Amino acid sequence: MRILGLTGSIGMGKSTTAKLFREAGVPVYDADATVHRIYQGEAVPAIEAAFPGTTVDGKVDRARLSAKVVHDPAAIRRLEQIVHPMLRAYHQEFLDEAERSGVPVAVVDVPLLYETGGETRVDAVVVVTTSPENQRERILARGTMTDETLDAILARQVPDAEKRDRADFVVDTSHGLDPVRARIGDILREVAKMPRRRA
Repeated sequence: MRILGLTGSIGMGKSTTAKLFREAGVPVYDADATVHRIYQGEAVPAIEAAFPGTTVDGKVDRARLSAKVVHDPAAIRRLEQIVHPMLRAYHQEFLDEAERSGVPVAVVDVPLLYETGGETRVDAVVVVTTSPENQRERILARGTMTDETLDAILARQVPDAEKRDRADFVVDTSHGLDPVRARIGDILREVAKMPRRRA
């Protein structure tokens, strides 16, 4: 089995690309969905202890937590120390299940793949991209983020140009779904021929 790491900066179209991989019959591990899951379960006590007032009714309030950590690198590291071991366990469970099912390719959708050294744990990396104008327009259209918060998030992420340079495959979501579907088909054919690379 080959493991594809799927990544891309916020607002690039990564979630849509992940859905299209699923549509093509590829199992996809969704790191964000797993974060949502642990924020409603096992991560809650440790996060409340580290960041008092960030949980409500037994669940992490993402807006409150974000307000406490977004401009504080030390707080972000503390949060990662709580969350990452839990995420790794779910990630491994997904890979074990995919391996048992006999699929040729599995995708791990990890927003901070490069930032966390995750590229060493996959056989190839797919970076999802679009123009900076498209990116900003998509994010601000959601109505959940200010320009300032977006800039703080982007400052913590590896720049899009660098991600594209380091990628094995690039998917451009600027021109609708059909070109993305076609690109995914090309990627799956190429990955099947690639040697296993992960550590």
